[in-house]
Amino acid sequence: MSVVFADIEAAAGRLKGHAIETPLIESPALNERLGLRVLIKPETLQRVGAFKFRGAYNRLSQLSAEQRRAGVVAFSSGNHAQGVALAARLLGMPALIVMPADAPSVKVEATRGYGAEIRLYDRLTEDRVAIAAEAAAMRGAVVVPAFDDPDIIAGQGTVGLELVAQARALGCELDLVMAPVGGGGLMAGTSLAVRALSPATEIVGVEPAGFDDTAKSLKAGARQLLKPTTRSLCDALETPSPGALTFPILQMTLADIAVVDDAEVAEAMRYAFQVLKLVVEPGGSVCLAALLAGKVAQARPGATVGLVLSGGNVDPELFAQVLRHEL
Repeated sequence: MSVVFADIEAAAGRLKGHAIETPLIESPALNERLGLRVLIKPETLQRVGAFKFRGAYNRLSQLSAEQRRAGVVAFSSGNHAQGVALAARLLGMPALIVMPADAPSVKVEATRGYGAEIRLYDRLTEDRVAIAAEAAAMRGAVVVPAFDDPDIIAGQGTVGLELVAQARALGCELDLVMAPVGGGGLMAGTSLAVRALSPATEIVGVEPAGFDDTAKSLKAGARQLLKPTTRSLCDALETPSPGALTFPILQMTLADIAVVDDAEVAEAMRYAFQVLKLVVEPGGSVCLAALLAGKVAQARPGATVGLVLSGGNVDPELFAQVLRHEL
């Protein structure tokens, strides 16, 4: 099933009054450093501290009364977990979330705090998809994917819908829009919205080194499955392959993918905290990292750039280590 712009508009209607319309903010210091006009969309200020609430609420709000009674099952390292947990609570349904045992404790506790039941698993020896499927079958529950679902993609696309409208309210046309890429739900939805509203805008995704599956897939012309041997600082973006639904959209909409390493991400997190006064998690910082590192050829001097900071759920100790230059 494909996703079209009308689906994103419909999602915006469902989210009205439930999701936060996050603002666009601007930093003269950042603009001066980069020689650009950067309009920042801080989804760190969204409910659950990340854009994931948008897709989760759009998906869950369309379940039937019978499906709501049985509830939902999801698997996630953190932000999708929290989005589904809160959406389920608001809609009055049970939720079971399958999370890796090494997920950031701040994300696990927040998910539990929204009322969800947690099932921890070992990401090296257990299959989260199989665990979720078995639990859903036992409960008669609906499995809610993190990104490869039309309603999830449409919900995330409201980020792009708002971004273009807010930029135009400031009298700006966006030359470039950037968002992080994990499984591709945020970028697929955002790029569809931006392409529909502003066809001339270039769209660039950013991935962490070692998990640049979308970059490799775009180069190969088909989805590639990576087998990473190391972890990334960007736990939220550690996907081995783009989604079956998201990848064709990204093939159609993206101008490029930039890849950043952990050191560049850490520097962006420090910059966001010290200059922008924002707490941004590693995965949410990758677009800023790519700009600061000069890795985006489409960011031409004087361009107006829409930049998505996708989440702010960083483990406090990890954040302290980043600020102290210990990573």
